[in-house]
Amino acid sequence: MAKAARLVICLDNSGYEVSLERRKIYVVVPDAKAEKHGQLRVVDESGESYLYPEDIFIDAQLPQPVRRAVLQVA
Repeated sequence: MAKAARLVICLDNSGYEVSLERRKIYVVVPDAKAEKHGQLRVVDESGESYLYPEDIFIDAQLPQPVRRAVLQVA
């Protein structure tokens, strides 16, 4: 069974204003090496995945129907 996609909300886009929007939900691409260094690989506004500091995000705890809707768009 595939692991559920991790969704996060950007809390602080300082220094990343072009790539990330505050209060927007983003999809995390699993990257264990990056996470060991306090970073997340996130699909940003460019549509590509890049590394960002983990502490500028918070996990998005969403009801299942909302998660499905968000992931259909992503």
